[in-house]
Amino acid sequence: LVPEIGLTPQLVNRFKKRLGFEPVVTHSGLSEGQRLQAWAMARSGLARLVIGTRSALFLPMTELQLIILDEEHDASFKQQDGFRYSSRDVAVKRAAGLDVPVVLGTATPSLETLSNAASNRYHWHRLRQRATGANEPRWRVLDLIQQNMTGGVSAKAMQSISRTLERGEQALIFLNRRGYAPVILCHQCGWHAACQRCDANMTWHRSSGRVLCHHCDSAARVPVMCPKCGADAIQGAGEGTEQLEQMLGEAFPDTPLLRFDRDTVRRKGEFDRLSEQVKTGESCLLVGTQMLAKGHHFPNVTLVVIVNLDQSLYSADFRALERMGQLMMQVAGRAGRDQLPGEVILQTHYPRHASLQTLMESGYEEFAAELCADRRAACLPPFSYQALLRSDAIQKDDVLTFLNQAKQCFPDGEAQI
Repeated sequence: LVPEIGLTPQLVNRFKKRLGFEPVVTHSGLSEGQRLQAWAMARSGLARLVIGTRSALFLPMTELQLIILDEEHDASFKQQDGFRYSSRDVAVKRAAGLDVPVVLGTATPSLETLSNAASNRYHWHRLRQRATGANEPRWRVLDLIQQNMTGGVSAKAMQSISRTLERGEQALIFLNRRGYAPVILCHQCGWHAACQRCDANMTWHRSSGRVLCHHCDSAARVPVMCPKCGADAIQGAGEGTEQLEQMLGEAFPDTPLLRFDRDTVRRKGEFDRLSEQVKTGESCLLVGTQMLAKGHHFPNVTLVVIVNLDQSLYSADFRALERMGQLMMQVAGRAGRDQLPGEVILQTHYPRHASLQTLMESGYEEFAAELCADRRAACLPPFSYQALLRSDAIQKDDVLTFLNQAKQCFPDGEAQI
């Protein structure tokens, strides 16, 4: 199992080269006929090796002997709507039921997996070097306080990008936020576009002239005038990959620029086409979201610029720091994977944050150990259990009435709304 559809082609090629036959592939990007064929081959026993995303876990393989999850920590292994489940947990349960081994592979284990390994529920095999044998990239932290920024990128980072391109190498600029700007607002009265279905902020997608909700997929046209005060003062706040692409394209007009996010790789085969262009080794700029951080081998990428992950440092989500550390280490792993040395530039307003310093100076294992200690002290998962009861209704009062009634079923202090 792999967390992203984009990882399947390179994995298929590796297995085909090593084993001498082509694996069966299944994921949501295939047609219904292709997925039905994969299901039938699995059920009949003809599929000896299956590669797929989380749904592949439910194929009826008659002689299943081994389950492998690549990047087991990844949030994409969780089904977040409809029938909700965690592929990692279901894989462990299915393997236990069949009495077959399950392998959870990752360079940045989830705290749940680390806890199970530390308590000897899992066997723990540590890999102490990179898959290619290359040296670890060098970290460089840029303090953004009082720095001049262009499209979210500092002048010092732009200089490093320029030097990388002059050497004929490739640079990856990472921003885990698609669209042109995460918020669209009125400079006159402060109005901002909020989703009418879920109250989240609408993201401005300038190329399509729309604002989209990245939580429930609601969409609307960008207003010409402010709906609240009527002023002609609508503007974006913050940066997204679309804006980053525009800014870098203007700064380096003679350099090929490839953008990897859900908006640019919707068409079948587009991700493969872009990846193959990168693998030619030609000097180019890569701009993308988390889909670029996972497992891709781009030999000529020597510089990674992490534009901004500061929102995770003080998030109310207790898993935010864990996910930030995983994302940082994963995207940093794209730099210097071959013969050329790699460098990672982290832009932040909080260079002296304790978690950031631990992560860069002592590595992910020590970083995760500190998070585990904090979670244990706060009695948070993986050292406790949580259940989530969701309620949806057209009227907010109906939701609150139901949830308050449900809350009364629990002892005081054990349920929150």
